[in-house]
Amino acid sequence: QLQLEESGGGLVQAGGSLRLSCAAFGRIFRFNAVDWYRQAPGNQRELVADITTGGITNYADSVKGRFTISRDNAKNTVYLQMTSLKPEDTAVYYCHTLNGGMHYWGKGTLVTVSS
Repeated sequence: QLQLEESGGGLVQAGGSLRLSCAAFGRIFRFNAVDWYRQAPGNQRELVADITTGGITNYADSVKGRFTISRDNAKNTVYLQMTSLKPEDTAVYYCHTLNGGMHYWGKGTLVTVSS
């Protein structure tokens, strides 16, 4: 059973930075693509960024140039470095992967950006 655990969220002022971490337990997920999603109150969950096993990355237009997704396979961890944060980045951020045909989600970490 694979478990994902996000950390690193918090309260930050606009223009600030945070680094989120997604640690995997129970299985090694270096052979899987990993995504970061976010969900703001009243909104649908949206894809923020994803990274393939080979390190190819993809970003939502709203975060391009500000967010960077990376992975450390030795630590079984994926990161989301967020810079130049805006109030509209406020959301719960979730880590997701598809492993063995099953979808796995973490419980999320809250990011609040004050203006």
